[in-house]
Amino acid sequence: MRRNILVGVAWPYVNGEPHLGHIAGMNMSADIFARFHRIAGNNVVMVSGSDMHGTPTALKAIDEGTTPEKIATKYHKIWEKALSDMGFSYDLYTNTHTKEHEAVVHDMFLKLQNKNLLYEQTQSMPFSEEEQRFLPDRFVYGECPHCDETKARGDQCDTCGVTLDPIDLVNIKSVRDDSTPIFKETTHKFIKLSFFEKNLKEWIKTRTDWRPNVVNQSLGMIKEGLHDRAITRDINWGISVPVEDKKYNSKSIYVWFEAVIGYFSATKSWAMKQGDKDLWKKWWIDDDGETYYFQGKDNIPFHTIIWPAILLGYEGLNLPTDVVANEYLNLGGLDFSKSKGHAVWVRDFLERYEAEPLRYYLTKIMPETSDSEFTWKGFVESNNNELVATLGNFVNRILNIINKNYDGIIPDPISINEDDQVLLDLCKNTLDEIEMSIDSRKFRKALNHMMLLAREGNKYIDKKEPWKLVKKDKNLCSTSLWVGCNIIVTLGTAMYPFLPKTADKIHNMIFDQSDTLKDGWKIRPIPSKTRLKNVKTLFIKLDESVIDLENSKFKD
Repeated sequence: MRRNILVGVAWPYVNGEPHLGHIAGMNMSADIFARFHRIAGNNVVMVSGSDMHGTPTALKAIDEGTTPEKIATKYHKIWEKALSDMGFSYDLYTNTHTKEHEAVVHDMFLKLQNKNLLYEQTQSMPFSEEEQRFLPDRFVYGECPHCDETKARGDQCDTCGVTLDPIDLVNIKSVRDDSTPIFKETTHKFIKLSFFEKNLKEWIKTRTDWRPNVVNQSLGMIKEGLHDRAITRDINWGISVPVEDKKYNSKSIYVWFEAVIGYFSATKSWAMKQGDKDLWKKWWIDDDGETYYFQGKDNIPFHTIIWPAILLGYEGLNLPTDVVANEYLNLGGLDFSKSKGHAVWVRDFLERYEAEPLRYYLTKIMPETSDSEFTWKGFVESNNNELVATLGNFVNRILNIINKNYDGIIPDPISINEDDQVLLDLCKNTLDEIEMSIDSRKFRKALNHMMLLAREGNKYIDKKEPWKLVKKDKNLCSTSLWVGCNIIVTLGTAMYPFLPKTADKIHNMIFDQSDTLKDGWKIRPIPSKTRLKNVKTLFIKLDESVIDLENSKFKD
């Protein structure tokens, strides 16, 4: 039975370019999951977009003397192209500055308000006497009251993961000029998060297949008690507040409330583009709809507490099936940081290197359960020792022997012995193991199974020595080459979620009018007398000088 699977990827702030930390934290795992389920025959929709209304974008606009819309539009285009160049298979990558998104946000806001789940309250917010305006959450920083972090933001501490309000910060300062703001009263709309505390706790406790860090952080927040939070802010850049009250004319719906609604609005927009405005219901309303959210650990509360609370309040929409949160990818022992410029930028990377080796390496070191480290040495070694020497070499030497000695026609097997059958069985087992691993969101384990097949294939060929045997007995040699080609075909299927372009290269070398995706997640038989086509090297070896060259860019 075909499953209906929605893959939602966290919405990045578009106040700068994407770096490898973004890609490793959310995009890579989401794309592997989506691609696998598509090739497995399931109904998949993968959506996300740029968070245009984040306060970092407004800050960037002030710094550059332009408008937030111009900044957001500029970087949205950069993000969109970078994600496409990485081969990420979005069905729709949109943004939050669309009429469609605004309409859905307004609908959800009004539904919650009509059910008395929103209320108005006056609160003290930081006010800059120098700039004569209220400072949104990310316009201030200070000491976290829960840990020793001195640069906690007004909405969240990235070190301990707790959500905050600006008034919670100790020694609060403005990020604009380090001045100390005063606190003045302002009126906002609040959501009754406290109302959902019991239901959220009971629901999260049933999520037995979630990653422990996601469950523990979420239950920890609930244990401390959920506090009602303002969902409007004193800022003009954002979605308007749909109430007939003049005091809200200068306010916007707060970004943390409206951005998560983007998963829903994007699916609706995608459905409209398919010509079926009700198609979204398969994922959001039908009982068998599955929704998976991919992001970094700093976004956990917004996807396990706030978004589910909105969904519970709205009613009738499916709660998350899983919130797949990665830890952080580090560079040189430090977090990737867009604001500090400590990063490897995706656009810069792709100007010099190919995307497929990067997809491989980021999957190999994916920070699934703990922080991991990107190193140029690791990248070059994984490319040269694994992709080139293990995977590429296995494919090339078998196909080159066939081209040279069998006129490019894959020979039929003469007889299958025990050694041969072990490898044929491993082909099927590999696809089964990868399927189980990806479906349980264990992506590094899935990649390891693919590489295990390549390594075992190399051992098999080393033992059979077809380059020697072909000179003595071509008929006897044909079986090992045929088995080798079956391993290659299986590798082509197995690598589709991770290395889709390389998967297509392999299939197109063996099959006529082949499409890896349409072939499906199965062992594809090789027809008798199949002629090889366009045999080419799969991966390019990198010179080790790349390591010192790239590392030199981070030296003072």
